[in-house]
Amino acid sequence: MGFTAVHADWGRLDASLDDLGCGRAWQDVHRVEGLRLACPECGGRMFARVSSRRARHFYHHQRPPDCELANESPEHHLLKLELAMAARAAGFRAELEVSSATGNWRADVLVFDEHGRAFMALEAQLSPMTPDDARMRTDRYARDGVGVCWVGLQGRPWQRAVPSLRVKYPEERGAGWTVRHGLARYTWAPRTLAGKAGWDHITCPLGDAIRWILQGRVHPHAGPAGTVWWTAPAYADLAAARARLEADADAAARARAAEQARQSDAARAKTAEQDRRPAAAHASAAERRLQEALLQAQERRAEQERLAIFLEHAGMDAGVWAAFTRLVRTVSGKTVEYGGQSPAHGNGLLVYSRSHPGREFRLAGVVCPDPAALAGWPAELTILVPSQTWLARIQAAARTPLKVAVLNPTTSHCTFSRIRPQSPVSPQAQARPENRT
Repeated sequence: MGFTAVHADWGRLDASLDDLGCGRAWQDVHRVEGLRLACPECGGRMFARVSSRRARHFYHHQRPPDCELANESPEHHLLKLELAMAARAAGFRAELEVSSATGNWRADVLVFDEHGRAFMALEAQLSPMTPDDARMRTDRYARDGVGVCWVGLQGRPWQRAVPSLRVKYPEERGAGWTVRHGLARYTWAPRTLAGKAGWDHITCPLGDAIRWILQGRVHPHAGPAGTVWWTAPAYADLAAARARLEADADAAARARAAEQARQSDAARAKTAEQDRRPAAAHASAAERRLQEALLQAQERRAEQERLAIFLEHAGMDAGVWAAFTRLVRTVSGKTVEYGGQSPAHGNGLLVYSRSHPGREFRLAGVVCPDPAALAGWPAELTILVPSQTWLARIQAAARTPLKVAVLNPTTSHCTFSRIRPQSPVSPQAQARPENRT
């Protein structure tokens, strides 16, 4: 069974909407003799009816074995409806069982912004799926500028790879669905290195979680082990502050170790009366090591302070930024230097490179520019981003052809894309069925 059907004259019908999404009443389709409705997935004949739980839906006259809509479980059916109702309660237009214009995906629930553009898919995922499949299907949405939140009932490995929620089925009729995993807060008290810090998953009503996601109050965040969850920007900033403090403490510890080494070298030099010159050289080397360690610590602190505003803008903490810069150097194969944030390039961080020593550094790319600055972007200036989420934002804002490199610091996976300006999807194209994978 499904929530949608197609009428030859009225177009697409949605049983979860009072006007069926086409200005008709339920009485126009329920128990109407001679009415012909078709499945948007397989084209088979459908009829309208009401379930024992008073849920309006469409069912096949003869259930085809290979139609996904015809073979959905009752749990999948109810969760899909709950996601649509939660999105509408948050003030957004949400449609059930919507296919892309190219037929490369079909969303259980597709949510639209105030301009009528699709921006988020809510997927009820109760059947098995591998982490690679989850990433592939998430990337497929991202290429069309659509984010996705996967919702399941049980803990699965794929939930660590993509933005997802694990929910609990209502135990009593009339009770609400509950989020048990997938939303997290960062706790750190007291805010010193001695304070205990870590991510804790929180429980809340499913409707609250969907509202926070659609309103942009929470965003996908990749933890230290690469696990993805939803969290507020303030918690991500707090985790980044803790990482910076740990980096400073680590640099200070290395400096103390270098000082201890210098003192040990000096003590050995005093007792080596018979070989003063080698001992003096050893002490000099230790002094140089100390100076180098102190200089490196100062440079790291200065770099972290200089990049603090940019890291907040890009949504990266200090540890992720270090992995990202190493990946940039590895992929480019050139000497790379970073400039400052450029207001002329959407406050992105400038990246310069040179292929051989002695040659001039040239502007090679910009890290995480504000998508609002892409209208007049130079076609050959590469945009560097750390995640598919950033790629989706760039794609959604593209107005001219763009070159984008996605350098994932968690997986060390690199992809390069040439993005064309996006064109809006017509309602007629959205209504066409697709072969869902």
